[in-house]
Formats: sequence, C-alpha cells, structure tokens
Amino acid sequence: MNKKLNYILTFVGLFFLTNACTDLEEQVLDESFNTTVSEKDAANGVIAPVYALLPNIYLHTTYFSLQEITSDEAILPYRGGTDWGDNGIYLELHKHTYNSNTANVRNTWNPLVQALSRCVSAINALPDMKDANAKTYLAEAIGMKAFYNLLIFDLYGIVFKKEDASQVSEILRGTEAVDYLISELLRAEPNLQNRAAVGHGRLTKAGVWGLLARLYLNAGVYRDRYGANFDFKASDMDNVISYCDKIINSNEYKLSNDYFSIFGDKNQDNSEIIFAVDQRPELNGHNRMAYFSLSGDQFPLPDYPSANGTDGPGITSDFYRTWVDANAPNDPTVDPRFYQENLKIYSTGVDTCVAGSDFKINRGILRGQQYGLIRVNGVFLKCADGKFKVGELTNLTRNRPDKKVIFTEKIDFTPEGSDYPSGYRVEKYEFAATSNSGRNRGDANIVIVRLADVYLMRAEAQLRKSNNTAAALADVNTVRAARTLTTPPKPLDTITLDLLFRERGFEFYWEMLRRSDMVRFGKYEGQWTEKTDSDKNKRIFPIPQTAIDGASNLVGYLVQNPGY
Repeated sequence: MNKKLNYILTFVGLFFLTNACTDLEEQVLDESFNTTVSEKDAANGVIAPVYALLPNIYLHTTYFSLQEITSDEAILPYRGGTDWGDNGIYLELHKHTYNSNTANVRNTWNPLVQALSRCVSAINALPDMKDANAKTYLAEAIGMKAFYNLLIFDLYGIVFKKEDASQVSEILRGTEAVDYLISELLRAEPNLQNRAAVGHGRLTKAGVWGLLARLYLNAGVYRDRYGANFDFKASDMDNVISYCDKIINSNEYKLSNDYFSIFGDKNQDNSEIIFAVDQRPELNGHNRMAYFSLSGDQFPLPDYPSANGTDGPGITSDFYRTWVDANAPNDPTVDPRFYQENLKIYSTGVDTCVAGSDFKINRGILRGQQYGLIRVNGVFLKCADGKFKVGELTNLTRNRPDKKVIFTEKIDFTPEGSDYPSGYRVEKYEFAATSNSGRNRGDANIVIVRLADVYLMRAEAQLRKSNNTAAALADVNTVRAARTLTTPPKPLDTITLDLLFRERGFEFYWEMLRRSDMVRFGKYEGQWTEKTDSDKNKRIFPIPQTAIDGASNLVGYLVQNPGY
C-alpha cells in the first residue's frame, strides 16, 4: 500500500525537459491515509491526471490559436488599437512571423509536455495496481501518451520516446517518429474499451482508430516536413481507409441530424463525437470557446449580466468568400452548417419581449446588425410584462451607444479593419446555460475526433490513393445529407482534392484542424488576408526557447527546428 500511495503523493514531477509550470491545484493525500486508500481510489488517482491538462491544452489561447489563427480561417487584430494587443502575438501567428519566444507557442508546449510526464508516471504505476480497471487505465495512459506526442509532433516536429520516469526522453523526428507513434497506438488498442463501457471524455478503441487514421493520413507530411510534394503512400491510405471502416462499421456512432448540437452545452452523449475534452462543470471545465469571438455587447445568458463576448477573432474575408462562391447564387445560409437562427425575432428590427427561458443567441457565422439583451448599468432592460427586452445592440460596454454592433466582412490590421465590429464572428460552441459563471466555464465538450471527420478522411484517402472519386463523393455526400434537422446542403456532383479541402473548411471550421489541413493540402504557404509569408519552415512551430534553455546542460538534446 505504501508503494501505491507514493505514486499518488509524488505524481507530477517534471520528467520532460522544460521549465513549464501549471496553476492546476491537485489534491495531495497525506501519509496518514495509507491504510484507507482503496485499490480503486488509487487507480483512479493515477489515471485522472493523465486527462487533467486537456482543458489547458485546448484553451482558446493555446492550441486553438496555433491551429486557427495561423490559418486562412481566423484573424485577431488589435481591437480598437488596444484590446487583444498582447505584444503582437496574435498578429505574429496570423502573419507567420512567430518565433521561439511567441507566448502561444510556449503556452501550448508547456501543458503538452506536462501531460506526457503524467502519462509516463501512470504507465509506471498501473502495472502494480490490483484494481479491476488498472489494465484498461494502463492502455488509456499509453494511448494518451501517444496522443499528446502526436500533437507535439504535428506542431513542433518532434516526439519524446520514454517509458521510465527516471530516464531522459529520446527525441524522434520524421519516419522514426511516425513508426513509434503507430506502435504506441497499436500497443494501447487491444485493452481499450468502447464508449458504452467508459463514458465520454476517455480514450476508447474507436478513439485510437480515429487517431491512427489521422496519423496515417498525415504520414506523408510528417516523414518529410519540408518537401516540395508530399508522398502519400498507397499503403498509408489503405490504413486510413481500414481504420475509418472499423469506426463506421462498428455502428457505435452516427452522424448527427442537428449540426450545432454537436457543439451544444449538452453534447456529452452526442452520437457523432468519438473523442472529446470533457468539460463538465463539476470537473472544472474551462471552455471559453463560446465567448471568444462574440462582441462585448452580446450577452447570451439572461441569468449572467457579466457573461459577454470579448471581441476576439473573426473569420477572414477569404474564408467567408469560399462559402459565398460554393453556394452562389444563394446565400450561404442554405447550408445549415453556416448559420442557425434560434429566434426569428432577432431579425425584425424592432424591440421584442422574450422570456429568459426562451432566449438563445444565434449560432454559426454571425453577420450584420446583431440583436440581443441590452445591458444598462449592469442590468438587462425588461419590458412592462417582466420579460427581457431584445433589440438592436450598440457598443454600450465601450461607452459608444451611438455605434451599432454591425459585424462587417472586412477585418484586417488596418484601423478600420481592427475596429470592434469588424469581421464576421463565429458562435459554434454554445454558451453554457448551467454554468456557474457563464463566461468562464463552458459545459460543451470540445471535439477531438468525430464521425464526420472519419468519413472525410476516408474520402481523402480514396482520392489520394487511386482517385476513386465515386467512393470519395459518396462519403462526402453522406455527411452533407445527414444534417436533416433543417434542409441539408444539396449533394455535390463532383469531388476533387481542392473541393474536399473546401468541404473540410465548411464542416470543421473553428475545430482546430485547419492549420494541419492546410499543410497537408499544400495551402499553408499561400496568401490570404494580412498573410504573405511563404516560408516552408513555418509548417511547424519553433521549439520554445525556454525549453531549449532548460535542456542546455544536455548538449545537442533539443535542437531547434530549421528557420528559427
């Protein structure tokens, strides 16, 4: 029992070379408990930290920023010349002038290497535990170690190979790293459970199959980061198809007929989600995805007068125009993934009275004049009947009641394009109606792998392997046809890799896949709003200087990526 307790007491020593720190408070058990800690409690205490840093990794200012603001989807200017300045870090990300001291690069790295350390500790501890779940937990720890390494590999180009907490990690790159990650995921897979057995928020067999499909799909990129053309081997594409088939044929998941329910505050049991970050409030979920893009004068929750937006990123005109071009001559709203109008009264142009329980803001890509709850002196205006007053929004929070909240297509780094209303906004994840603070705690689980991606990965593999357009088109149209809560988008009559890239943008915008997709499709060196850099070295991020400095006593251990 003492050995088991020591694992819990000493759980989070830093085993990977970094000076990362965390403000996560963990319960430490006193030695006096050494006769009362059950085998079950001990095993749970070992596996819980393996997942605990996922919310930190998936914060809006960490992984989201690296995957989205660096892409043609999202842009975050200095709002009003002052807000979101942050020493220019979001401008750096979007312009591809980021470097080894860029805060977001460092702040994404830190929790990733900490999470790896926790996985190694769990892998060392669990074989000695007698609890019935220990075998499954061990598989999850191995699989999560591979997952965190996969994120590091995709972002920074390296993988840490390590089994024993007392050892120094071996650094892998290129083909060697790809092969190692495959072997680790395969090592985890046999002893993992399905979702019905473990619930949401934990790694399952299908989750590993999805990660293997993603890894094989990107293997041509990962083996030669700086190649003029990537070698998408037929054998890799066969593996993508095989693992996607496993998920689809398991019948454990199904495409959601309601697109926005996938990102709703009660999405824990959504049938489409295969693997996600568990953000339930009782687990101190900290998903701010719902408030990040909204105006400071948009208040989605009648119960929380302080829960407003922050005038963060908008979508670029370039990305918006892909929706326009694809749906012309119709408005992009013919595609239910683009926009969901929850209350028609928002568009009447006159004040309306609404019961708090009936009030929901619109979702998707928000354009033009915005309507909603009007807060004056810290309280929402109400009608004579006691209901909430809904009307045209103005910039009251910025002491500009004369200036309407009208989202415009133009958004860039000019004074006009950086004004508070500039840019169409994204409200994909739903504000949590049951949150204990409204703004800071989101209930919606953040999607990592979902079934639509499985279908579109399989479609891409079919095109890359043998240009099997019939099979690829069938998969794409299966996803499009599934959104039947409203009229689904019409089926495509042809498919190419360029059209598939566009379709992935429509299906997965704001889901932290865009940068990786752009690299794989050869788009990342292109030009879009405020971005002209074409340096292929920017396909991966620099290793943070703090990590290199922390490893300086081991000469040649952490070698900086080319171009930084």
